[in-house]
Amino acid sequence: MSTVCLKPEKESYSESEAALALGISVDRLHMLLDQNIFADGSLKPQRMYFRPTDLVMLEFWHNTSDNPKIIRMPNPGRVG
Repeated sequence: MSTVCLKPEKESYSESEAALALGISVDRLHMLLDQNIFADGSLKPQRMYFRPTDLVMLEFWHNTSDNPKIIRMPNPGRVG
């Protein structure tokens, strides 16, 4: 069950709004993006906006990043 409270009329969220909605810091948001989106070495845009569906995935990654019961697929672009 998702714990993110989203405003139904809101179509996009800035980085700071997304972090606030997720209850995490902007640094944690950047870490999740680096681990799950930009791990292949692609460059992160200067400004990012997120849709409500993006926040659902970010919340999943945040809640499962340290869960040993979740088996993650190997990422060939990630070192270590």
